[in-house]
Amino acid sequence: MRYEEQEFTKSFDIKIWKKVLPFIMNFKGILFMVIALNLFCALADIALPLFQRYAIDNFIEEKTLSGLGVFAAAYAVVIGLQALSVIFFTRGSMKIEMRLGRDMKKACFEHLQTLSFSYYNVTPVGYILARVMNDTNKIAGLVAWNMVDMLWASSYVIGVFIAMLLLNWKLALIVMLIVPAIAVLTVYFQNRILNWNRKVRKINSRITSAYNEGIMGAKTSKTLVIEEKNAGEFQELTQEMRVAGVRAARLSAIYLPLVLFFSSLATAVVLAKGGNMVLDNLLMIGTLSAFSSYAVGIFEPIQQLARNLAEVISVQANIERVAGLLEEEPKITDTPEVIEKYGDSFEPKKENWEELKGDIEFKDVSFHYPDGNEEVLSHFNLKIPAGTTVAIVGETGAGKSTLVNLACRFFEPTGGQILIDGRDYRERSQLWLHSNIGYVLQNPHLFSGTVMDNIRYGNLEATDEQIIAAAKAVSADQVVEKLEKGYQSDVGEGGDMLSTGEKQLISFARAVLADPRIFVLDEATSSIDTQTEQLIQNATLQLLEGRTSFLIAHRLSTIRQADVILVVKDGRIIEQGTHKELLKKKGYYHDLYSKQFMEESAQRILA
Repeated sequence: MRYEEQEFTKSFDIKIWKKVLPFIMNFKGILFMVIALNLFCALADIALPLFQRYAIDNFIEEKTLSGLGVFAAAYAVVIGLQALSVIFFTRGSMKIEMRLGRDMKKACFEHLQTLSFSYYNVTPVGYILARVMNDTNKIAGLVAWNMVDMLWASSYVIGVFIAMLLLNWKLALIVMLIVPAIAVLTVYFQNRILNWNRKVRKINSRITSAYNEGIMGAKTSKTLVIEEKNAGEFQELTQEMRVAGVRAARLSAIYLPLVLFFSSLATAVVLAKGGNMVLDNLLMIGTLSAFSSYAVGIFEPIQQLARNLAEVISVQANIERVAGLLEEEPKITDTPEVIEKYGDSFEPKKENWEELKGDIEFKDVSFHYPDGNEEVLSHFNLKIPAGTTVAIVGETGAGKSTLVNLACRFFEPTGGQILIDGRDYRERSQLWLHSNIGYVLQNPHLFSGTVMDNIRYGNLEATDEQIIAAAKAVSADQVVEKLEKGYQSDVGEGGDMLSTGEKQLISFARAVLADPRIFVLDEATSSIDTQTEQLIQNATLQLLEGRTSFLIAHRLSTIRQADVILVVKDGRIIEQGTHKELLKKKGYYHDLYSKQFMEESAQRILA
């Protein structure tokens, strides 16, 4: 099941919150400082009504100013220290928010680098972006601000209750009656608020995904004139978001006023009861004044606690989503023994890497995709000596990429072994193998930056001269010459400032610069004009010499010189041999080649 389809149904669960704790503990120094400053602010807020009580009983009631200077100085010191505390804890909370958000994004991004290709095949980009960007920001903001507010509010409420009990326990008990009422309300509303906020987060991911698809497919939408359809579908999503958001807000809107009602009711009773006690000389006016300040002042912190608790309940859905991403297990992993010897993707031990020659053997290999039960390969055997060119042909959707994905260890066989230079490739690290593979895709991806930067990804230590030489080897220099700033020209996001053919040439140069022992060309010349294709084919004959290579081709005319041709149909290899051998068999390849030859001849005549 895809992670996006999982439904989170747990109510408030402290175990889920513990998953954020390792990130928070990276800032325990700042966190402890913020906590200490908040506790001081709460104590200062509790002390201020006591100053008020003292002033009334000793200055107003006694009608004297004796000791007023010392009182004023002490009061000013408390206010000044409180102000400084607010300044420093605000700065501390800002640091926690920024750094916590950064660390969680970094952890998500690094974990995404370890996940297998199958994860990206089934997971929309919008869902990933929503987790990495929106959810981490929400969590960081809650920890830095809402948690701090809850600490201050809870400390203040507890302190005020203690102070009120000491001043007059009978009046204090009246105020404390609101606590059970608020607890009952919280239990009743928390699950409902959480469930609706989970729906809001889920729909928000779908909206983010729709944004991404709408932007990436803008040209297609315009050419198909489906703007109205896209707008209608997007409006349905936003309508769902509005309904779910309104329901969540409505529950909160009912919850908070109920808390306000019970708090106000308790305050009114205290004022009425306390006033009668003052008239009966059972309570001093200064004490009633302080008590009234506490009763009125406790109203906002209790509201704040209720509001932040609702937010905490809401953000649990964000934590579940981020934790779900971080706990997503890669389908292909190296064993601890392999990692110990060869390192991993972030800390490779290249000094232990053996040189890759390029011998590949499929030994009794069976395979079915993770989301299917039908075997694509069944007890398949094939030896590919180093330097062999293997062509894989078949109709669109026949499964031509499966064999290459297995050879490159993007997938692993469900049975049998794949040997690289005589050893099971699971005995070496994925990075070791992938570092020796040059892959040119049918729809290549270029990174934002210059042409020079994109070619350099093939070898980050390459000089400018080596990059230019690689470009010339595959005629990519002809693309560069047309660009205003040459190799320093910006290719745009995803290379969208270049044509598909131009991107393929740049990616071809990038693969050449990597100097891999295994080359994979996946329909690499399908979008290039005939003249440029001929230049690439001439360069390819030299570049692939001595390297093991896989050519996935739709144009059969481009692979006649291949050492082995594998014919794929319905996900299975049904024929194999050289071009001449397969034509003599007069089987599926013969029919496919004849049909394509006739089509290309007809196109040349029409042209």
